[in-house]
Amino acid sequence: MPETAGEPTAFHDLSAFLATPRVNRLALSPDGQRLVAAVQGPNADGNGFVSGLWDIDPAGVNEPRRLTRSRAGESAPAFSADGTLYFLSGRENNDPAAGEHDDEGPGVWALPERGEARPAARHPGGIAGFTLARDAGVLAYTAGLLPGAPDAEAHGKLRKDRAEAKVTAILHESGITRFWDSDLGPDEPHTFVRTAGDGGPAAGEGNGSAVDAGGQGFVSDAETALSPDGTRVAHTRFVHGPVPEGNRSVVVVADAATGEELHVVDRDGYEYGAPLFTADGSALVCVRELVATYETSFSYTLVRIDLPGGAESDLLAGFANWPLAAVVSPRRDDETLWFTADELGHSPVFRRDPDGTLTRLTASGAYTSLCVAPDGRTLYALRSAVDAPPTPVRLDAAAPDQEPVALKAPGAVGRLPGTLTEVHTVGDDGFPLRSWLVLPEGARAERPAPLIVFPHGGPQTSWNAWTWRWNPWPFAARGYAVLLPDPALSPGYGPRMHERGWGQWGGRPYRDLMTMTDTAEARPDIDATRTGLAGASYGGYMANRIATLTDRFKAIVSHASIWNLRSHQAETDASVHFRRVFGDPRTQPERYEEDSPSLAAERIRTPMLVVHGAKDYRVPVGQGMSLFQDLQRLGVPAKFLYFPDEGHWVLGAAHARLWYATLLNFFDHHVLGTPWHRPELL
Repeated sequence: MPETAGEPTAFHDLSAFLATPRVNRLALSPDGQRLVAAVQGPNADGNGFVSGLWDIDPAGVNEPRRLTRSRAGESAPAFSADGTLYFLSGRENNDPAAGEHDDEGPGVWALPERGEARPAARHPGGIAGFTLARDAGVLAYTAGLLPGAPDAEAHGKLRKDRAEAKVTAILHESGITRFWDSDLGPDEPHTFVRTAGDGGPAAGEGNGSAVDAGGQGFVSDAETALSPDGTRVAHTRFVHGPVPEGNRSVVVVADAATGEELHVVDRDGYEYGAPLFTADGSALVCVRELVATYETSFSYTLVRIDLPGGAESDLLAGFANWPLAAVVSPRRDDETLWFTADELGHSPVFRRDPDGTLTRLTASGAYTSLCVAPDGRTLYALRSAVDAPPTPVRLDAAAPDQEPVALKAPGAVGRLPGTLTEVHTVGDDGFPLRSWLVLPEGARAERPAPLIVFPHGGPQTSWNAWTWRWNPWPFAARGYAVLLPDPALSPGYGPRMHERGWGQWGGRPYRDLMTMTDTAEARPDIDATRTGLAGASYGGYMANRIATLTDRFKAIVSHASIWNLRSHQAETDASVHFRRVFGDPRTQPERYEEDSPSLAAERIRTPMLVVHGAKDYRVPVGQGMSLFQDLQRLGVPAKFLYFPDEGHWVLGAAHARLWYATLLNFFDHHVLGTPWHRPELL
């Protein structure tokens, strides 16, 4: 193992690192006095993670206080108009008066400030997400109905009949059949609405009334919104389209009581999602995606949809980057909104004033889970960075380029085993390029550090936030420097960054990665003779592509990677998207032939570790298996780390620890020349 400096940190012990609490969601009460966070930690069995809710002091004075604790966990906190806290949980209902119910999957629970949690909505098979009206006692949630079931009661009976008959088969008649790591169907998501008088929605085991015709596809609470008065509901709908045009997402506005469709936000060449009502209910704010074509990259903006007329206006015309999340002012007389967007290795908070003026509010870091105080003067958010896990912070809602005030919360990781810096260079076309570089403690010219390069996934993603899955700090604790490059196709660098790499997955992005690696290796504190590379998803594709084009790396890890582009486009859950970008392989084979790593397998000389999960539907496991078989056939030193019950990501706690251990031992063996150590339990 490489020599390391300093006292051990949490990253030197993989079990301790993975047991660190993970803050992942915030909710602010209507009066602005309570801030609640969802915090994940290892479950009782130690093989996964479970979420609980914590009170966070908005003033930053008091220590955080845990609110909930159950084996099933609690997530997705939200407040109703009367200040009651709601959340999703699969916990058992111990009320003997509740009767028998199909409680598989989570339900919505209500937790008053004083008292015990009580069920607010249950549904056979579970609830996927929910939202609450700001000013009224109305709750909308998303749950499934089996074909032929008009309501939840009939749906529950059909579920029971299928279970008793031992039937798991699904008949698909259109659309896609799988998504990321889940099989779709046989039920389709519907929006249900529960209403009550003033205050919070009525609690109990009632199922609510379905107000849509289904077909939404892939939903969460971020894809459903209620108007402030609770009279209208907006939700995304997944529309099955003909081949080759494919499918699309639209936004439907319906009467919350009757289900009557009032407006459909749909326009050729675009997809819509993440609807939000303005504070006065007169309009929707949505994310609009320009659908990719063979010639043109996709892009995102925020649009305003006037109701009921449907007039649409681009709120970010001329803005160079893509909005990721938005919130609107809670004041009826104010149309200010706030959003985040990737920018130059960060993901700042931006403010858009009603006159269109844009102000960047944060100087560094990546922000999620924005919450606006009732007076519109304060924001709360989760801030993370490559060198800082998500933590709740408080921001002035108007001050530019500020440093946030950190609030007391679980999740501190302590001292890092190294430092973070930036590396700048230019591409072969003169375009400015930048990377993050993690340096281990003690790295210097007299003792340069070995280097691992991490191409990111996407490819339309950026290294700008903390990640638990591809975290560089366990590698730094082992003595490695880690380069986190943003090549062509990365967001946050304007439209030119997409244009220069569009249609050439293994071309310009590859050359950018090699240029950024050259620049890092030229540093005196980096040992250019001991370099490895590891990537997942698109980063895994790039790892395969790099293995066919250069032998400069001592070892390469390829996780959830595309090996054969032509077969992949037919198998992936995102088949329509890949045909749009790469073309129909029968009539436009050029991009498949130019960029498919499998067609150059005989060039590979570098030892490779292949990693894949059997439940990966975005990059089906056959891609990893084919790669491993080809490497063995060609005599390339190779190993295959296979997870029969993981998907595109390795999410199980024990599996994550083995993932890190296997990668680290593989690099130690091939990059540093130490003996191979097979991780325990493998």
